[in-house]
Amino acid sequence: MVYLSGGNELLAAEKILKNLGVKQGQTVSDLGCGGVGHFSLQAGSLVGPSGLVYAVDILRSALSNVANRARLEGLKNIKTVWSNLEVPGATKIPAEKVDYVLLINILFHTKDDPTIIEESIRELKHGGKVLVVDWINSATPLGPPAEDRITPKQVQKLASAHNLKLVEKFSAGHYHYGLIFSKQ
Repeated sequence: MVYLSGGNELLAAEKILKNLGVKQGQTVSDLGCGGVGHFSLQAGSLVGPSGLVYAVDILRSALSNVANRARLEGLKNIKTVWSNLEVPGATKIPAEKVDYVLLINILFHTKDDPTIIEESIRELKHGGKVLVVDWINSATPLGPPAEDRITPKQVQKLASAHNLKLVEKFSAGHYHYGLIFSKQ
């Protein structure tokens, strides 16, 4: 298993995204981007001016923060999208136009609800990839209670039920696991 962490970062977004294969000119959707937009901003740097990053969240304050940070960093390729990810198709992101969907610390919120996986598949091009990074299933000094977390096996079951093929497992840091799935 590859270990992708770096320095003092909880999650080394740049390393993880490079391992995923994100590069110039691609389109990335960060579902549940959060108020820091750590992965959205890193993806914006990697895809460059010819690429596009959708930073999606239900909290307008989170989207405002991400937009401000993108502006400060000179990233004009980040489009913030307000959406409830538990409502099918609510993102309005065009179908089959995205190279990579990022699900970072989001699936533990919904556990067995397949809606976010279904939205990922709807957005992805054929052969596109879904990156899942979530909390390991044991007590840690950070993160949600262990009983609220989703295990890699639960994620794999949910993904395979929607015809996503597991292509890689890795350690995303001291407290996180990573899974990469491909749309068939």
